[in-house]
Amino acid sequence: MTGSNSGYQRFFAELKRRRVFRVMAVYGATAFVLLQVADLLAEGMGLSDSVLRVTTFLVLIGFPVAIVLAWAFESTPEGMHRTADAAPGELTAIISAPASQRWPAGVMALIGMAALLSGVWYLGRQSSAPAAATDAGAERIEASIAVLPFVNMSSDKEQEYFSDGISEELLNLLAKIPELRVASRTSAFSFKGQSLEIREIARRLNVEHILEGSVRKSDNQVRITAQLIDTRSDTHLWSKTWDRTLDDIFAIQDEIAADVVEQLQITLLGAVPTVEEFNPEAYALFLQASQLGRQFTADGFEQSNALYEQALEIEPDYPAAWAGLASNYTLQAALLGILSFDEGYSLAREAANRALTIDSDHADAYAVLSYIASSYDNDLAAAARYTERALKLDPSNPDMLGGASRLASNLGRVDEAIALAEYVVVHDPVNSVAHGGLANFYGAAGRLDESIASHRTALSLNPGGSFTHYAIGVKLLFKGEPEQALLEMEREPAEVWRMIGLPMVFHSLGQAEESDAALAELIDKYEQGGAYNIAYIYAYRGEADLTFEWLARAVQYKDPGLSGISRTPLFANVHDDPRWLPFLESIGRSPEQLAAIEFEVRVPQ
Repeated sequence: MTGSNSGYQRFFAELKRRRVFRVMAVYGATAFVLLQVADLLAEGMGLSDSVLRVTTFLVLIGFPVAIVLAWAFESTPEGMHRTADAAPGELTAIISAPASQRWPAGVMALIGMAALLSGVWYLGRQSSAPAAATDAGAERIEASIAVLPFVNMSSDKEQEYFSDGISEELLNLLAKIPELRVASRTSAFSFKGQSLEIREIARRLNVEHILEGSVRKSDNQVRITAQLIDTRSDTHLWSKTWDRTLDDIFAIQDEIAADVVEQLQITLLGAVPTVEEFNPEAYALFLQASQLGRQFTADGFEQSNALYEQALEIEPDYPAAWAGLASNYTLQAALLGILSFDEGYSLAREAANRALTIDSDHADAYAVLSYIASSYDNDLAAAARYTERALKLDPSNPDMLGGASRLASNLGRVDEAIALAEYVVVHDPVNSVAHGGLANFYGAAGRLDESIASHRTALSLNPGGSFTHYAIGVKLLFKGEPEQALLEMEREPAEVWRMIGLPMVFHSLGQAEESDAALAELIDKYEQGGAYNIAYIYAYRGEADLTFEWLARAVQYKDPGLSGISRTPLFANVHDDPRWLPFLESIGRSPEQLAAIEFEVRVPQ
């Protein structure tokens, strides 16, 4: 061991005598400065990253060369000469010198090495930055924005409908720009009232920019403040305030859209879209009616309809108000049963057609007509034409795409439905309805675990939502887990869906009397509105005759549930019954009839 230590000491003494440590220190410090200068010059002159990589490579290759040259040669007044062998006792003198004379050379060498490695690390980080940005760009689109609900600064808190409405109108206006991806209203407005940082909201919505602001309304005076934020750098790109009258509200929206396009440096194929101007008083009523309709309650729909009608008294040719009224009527009939199917769909059709008489390119009106054709008219071919037309007019609207996915599923094209629904979920990530739709299509494809996972996501976004616990319970029944299904059914907040689920759960648990009692209670309360559901409960229990009896009643009542019969696995027990295919043919839902319907909607690129 002593001989080994002596050998190391003589080797390091030789390195010091040949001034190798000094060369290492000087080379490292010089390389560090050189790499820093190269980085600055490359950025300032716009040189490519290859220049930086070549510089780094040459610096690293030069280091061992410098050490070898320092070992082999020495600099003298007469020039460079091969280093002479050590004189007798010279190495011993270096080894036996005090530590204060020996350590500076080693420390200098370590400092030089550290400087060299720091320069290489720094330049590596700088060179990799563009690649990292490219990777991020593969997931997040550069020209992307979310419009957050503007804050209501009015003294009257009841004016919040106006600030929300302005935000939504701006969102819809920006969504008309094909070169710009805009987060949906459902996703953007889900953060209302939450104290989240802007960058976190942008991360969740997968956008690079946020438009936010405030609205103060007093009688006919309006103050709107808007600001555009680049969430990557957390900087304000633009901010502006308007003090105008209500008559100027449309011009303000046009200015904001134009400024956003300018700030984001978007190259448009066409002109910046502008809003269509209507009577300001009718416009304010329209915004309030829209907000009330989204409550999805009996009182909300009633008040919303009244406000739409007031707006139409002032501005009879207001297509958006007619389309909003049409949507309300369908939901009053199909969702809440406030109106009969006949009355609700008749009123909805009339209102949607009135909207199209005024504006033949009104996408929302076509969407309503598609729903009526599919759910009430039993005309899937017409529904397909209406949906294609709506998407041609508004191709990136997540609600339109969601409707297209439901129609594809009802046509038996579940793979297409899943592809469309997955696109919607990616681009509308906090929309519980979108996740629920995708869950239903996974279930139709037999992908039960994925279906349950999507339903769970929908629940996390909307814990009090109707139908979801019921839907999870049904998937658990198919997985052979009736005890867990019972827990889900008992947690279902909507009475009607809870009542629909329990007879099937009790049947799976072998509790025949409880199943019969629960089904009798359902029939007593929801005979007409739930005929289709009662039919598939009988099918699930294996009672074929009663299944077809209630399917006939569903046809008689024009139950909208029949629109999805081709994809509902709850009828699996009667698929081999000789009455099944003839029944499907009688309502235009046989596999051959569905395959013959032309419907082509592609996932947006």
